[in-house]
Amino acid sequence: MPSADEHKVKLCNYTDVYNKEFISPDMELMHTTATGAEIEKFHLSINDVVITKDSESWDDIAIPSLVVETAEDLLCGYHLAILRPKPEMLNGRFLFRCLQSKSIRLQLELASTGVTRFGLPKGEIGKMLLPVTSMGEQQTIADYLDKETAQIDTLIKQKEQILSLLAEKRAAFIIRSVTRGLNPGIPLKCSDIPWIGYTPSHWKVRRSKYLFKQVSLPVEEGDEIVTCFRDGQVTLRKNRREEGFTNAVLELGYQGIRSGQLVLHSMDAFAGAIGVSDSDGKCSPEYIICDPIDRKVVNEYYAKLLRVMALRGFILAACPAVRERAPRIRFSNFSSMFLPLPPRNEQEQIVAAITEEREQTAEMEAALHKSISLLKERRSALITAAVTGQLNISGEAA
Repeated sequence: MPSADEHKVKLCNYTDVYNKEFISPDMELMHTTATGAEIEKFHLSINDVVITKDSESWDDIAIPSLVVETAEDLLCGYHLAILRPKPEMLNGRFLFRCLQSKSIRLQLELASTGVTRFGLPKGEIGKMLLPVTSMGEQQTIADYLDKETAQIDTLIKQKEQILSLLAEKRAAFIIRSVTRGLNPGIPLKCSDIPWIGYTPSHWKVRRSKYLFKQVSLPVEEGDEIVTCFRDGQVTLRKNRREEGFTNAVLELGYQGIRSGQLVLHSMDAFAGAIGVSDSDGKCSPEYIICDPIDRKVVNEYYAKLLRVMALRGFILAACPAVRERAPRIRFSNFSSMFLPLPPRNEQEQIVAAITEEREQTAEMEAALHKSISLLKERRSALITAAVTGQLNISGEAA
């Protein structure tokens, strides 16, 4: 229960600022309580610019967001700073655009201190140099950038929607292929597998323990670390990235892994960390490494099938959790599961069809990603050019 001096408020937090350009009370904000003194001190007003002042990365310092609407109960949260422009000297929308310019924000990024976590000292904000012009010109620049960035944002959103539709189309094709096969007219039967439903009538159903065996290979000299990622890729860690991982001081229990083996990450399988290794190396003891028991099994087919099972929530439901939404699957859990068993040639055809479909859309997706990247670069360059006087905005606006 809040004390007599506490009142219910909406808190604008770090992630709200980091992910949204504009702040208003109708956003999904944290609900908490605050004292009258806290409300007075941290209340957000229209045209305030809120910036991030603490981060694990120095280039995430001073990311801005503009308050476009307010309410009596809208407050600024933790790890943020409020920049309140003097109305006779500085337009809040212009200040917001200035801080979106990398060349201007860099002053605050470089002023941040820290080693593993960076913080912006309060006194450094006041030292920042801004390309301030007349109030009328600030307004003109802000209006121009609102219009131009909105047009660019619309183009970006349209391209992102196409990417999303392509991803949905591919996901639907994979689900249909691994559970129903490639022939849409083939007779179906009930598989008695709840998350699959009907399968082709000639497909068999087997427990996993009759399809796979768990193996534990020794680590060989020169083996490098292989990582199973949530997108289903299992590869040498260096092929993706080196940062963001915690390396064990003693590699107790590490096991060898070889190209072509089926891998389930015991802690992350529920989120899709299942795939076939493309590399030889060593991996965490948390990885379940499987080999087929006989030639009826194609690992690549089952990797795709099990990812469908995971992303539909059935691994999460079937395995005991050691922490919220993070079940640990063991081979004993996996071995008891019922899975479809198509003829080997069909498994191979399904894998080939999924690969072909992916290759057909890869070029289009790459072009869309490149176009989005260029639009974002143009947006950033436009903002910098406008606020630093490199564009004749009065001419553009006319």
